[in-house]
Amino acid sequence: MSTNFTFTTFPEFETARFIVRKAQENDCFDLFELYSDESVVKYIPLAPFKSIEDAKHEMNWYEKIFKEQIGLRWVIEDPTTKRVIGTCGFLHYEKAHNRIEIGYDLMPTYWGKGIMKETLESIIHFAFTKMSINKIEAKVEPENTSSLRLLEKLNFQQEGILREHEFEKGQYVDLVIFSKLKREYL
Repeated sequence: MSTNFTFTTFPEFETARFIVRKAQENDCFDLFELYSDESVVKYIPLAPFKSIEDAKHEMNWYEKIFKEQIGLRWVIEDPTTKRVIGTCGFLHYEKAHNRIEIGYDLMPTYWGKGIMKETLESIIHFAFTKMSINKIEAKVEPENTSSLRLLEKLNFQQEGILREHEFEKGQYVDLVIFSKLKREYL
């Protein structure tokens, strides 16, 4: 683990337009709206949320991965509306190898506005400079062309395709694996 970041205080950031912070109890309503949208969960291993309880379970998972020091999940707040419009974060933190996986999602009304690129740049910077991460990975379904374009804009390199890598929603899915190395970032 990095000598800089110790998983004791949850980090928060401000980008040019957004606040990237820890989820709070009242965020469950916005998270329910986000994850109950079928277009948001289309390419992630989640069924659309059916209740506020589903959102509370999701927030409990955010807390769990932080406490277990295996990941961080932030909510993205629009400061003008005070609403959570998406999430982003890291999972599968492999301390021995200084490797972590990135993930993200956003409400459809905010798609195509550069929000996720802006937000991810802040957490990528944090991973490389405060967590001593050497490699950030991303795994994306080949049909998720918006996410593929985003990773290219963030200068991630495609490594290959993991064939039928996960069983999601009743079928096996391929995943395209991307990565960004610390030496490429610096």
